Amino acid sequence: MSVAAPPAAPVPFIDLAAQRRRLGDRVDRAIAAVLDHGKFIMGPEVDRAEAALAAFCEAGHCISCASGTDGLALGLMAWELRPGDAVLVPGFTFAATAEVVAWLGAEPVFVDVRPDSFNLDPAGLEAGIAAARKCGLRPRAVMAADLFGQPADYDAIAEFARAHDMAVFADAAQSLGARYKERPVGTLGDFTATSFYPPKPLGCYGDGGAVFTEDPERVGPLISLREHGYGSDKYDHVRIGMNARFDTIQAAILLEKLAIFPEEIAARQTVAARYGEGLADIVTVPMVMDGSTSVWAQYTIRVPQGRRAQIVAGLKARNVPTAVHYPRPLHRQAAFARYPVAEGGLPVAETLAETVLSLPMHPYLQPDLQDSVIAAVRAVVADVQAFSGNPSS
Repeated sequence: MSVAAPPAAPVPFIDLAAQRRRLGDRVDRAIAAVLDHGKFIMGPEVDRAEAALAAFCEAGHCISCASGTDGLALGLMAWELRPGDAVLVPGFTFAATAEVVAWLGAEPVFVDVRPDSFNLDPAGLEAGIAAARKCGLRPRAVMAADLFGQPADYDAIAEFARAHDMAVFADAAQSLGARYKERPVGTLGDFTATSFYPPKPLGCYGDGGAVFTEDPERVGPLISLREHGYGSDKYDHVRIGMNARFDTIQAAILLEKLAIFPEEIAARQTVAARYGEGLADIVTVPMVMDGSTSVWAQYTIRVPQGRRAQIVAGLKARNVPTAVHYPRPLHRQAAFARYPVAEGGLPVAETLAETVLSLPMHPYLQPDLQDSVIAAVRAVVADVQAFSGNPSS
């Protein structure tokens, strides 16, 4: 890779406009078809999207919904989570992973993550169960979050969960299209929820989500819960449900994006590999577990502790945007402060929150522009290290 000058203009962090140009008028035609038939809620495109997503993920059943967060909640409701129950969740993730547990009156119990994959550490689950039982809670489920596009270690998680009669939930908001030991995301937990929020690897042009399950007995309750818990008709309510339907226009958009998604995943792999080659000797680059793939929802490096603000400022001055996913672990946030934490605390989650930094990442990041980003990162990190007087820090 040749040395490139830093970017001359601001770099898009996620370039949805480039994808829009590639799709051309396909999305416009898909939206126009919905406008013509007028079935804006649960129209035929919703059924087609569910079937296409199930086939793509090699999953038994796909139930679309209004958001990834609603997908998590629907799965927990179908599992009949109740007050007094506990769900083990990673402390280093977005708030949705834990808040859906609290919605239902149950309690999230925070467990630490692995420093290499950023995902839930199966070795910490026993401490999580102990913390739950110490608080008089019934451990009912483990919810892993597939952070930044890579699946968690589901075999180890499932072995632990089965031994304790717990369900496995996969928060796959960032990982749809990835694989774990040759098995696709969507088939790795008892329930898998994903998000189609626009910046996700597979996104629509608004909110949307889906739940996947292999258990046919769960399909009926999930569909019922998605629409106010209806029974024989929409005015017969047999469950306390929610309004979580997937809009027909968003389903139509998603179908067009799904058609090019495999090519975009391949492009993401190329972009991630280029980052790794260009940055591995100066920052800590992300790793992918043996036997797994990532869809690289984010490309998140680790920088020297205490130096992130300087690096962010230096990159901004060179037209390179960054983001911090996530600046504070959940157990350190006011909304979750009262919930249990595994014995020994969450030292890895706390360290990651101080050192992670996400770089521009999307399938349309051209090599010359990416080389400019890499050059800027290298220059800024080298300057910061030289200023600190400790190049190895």
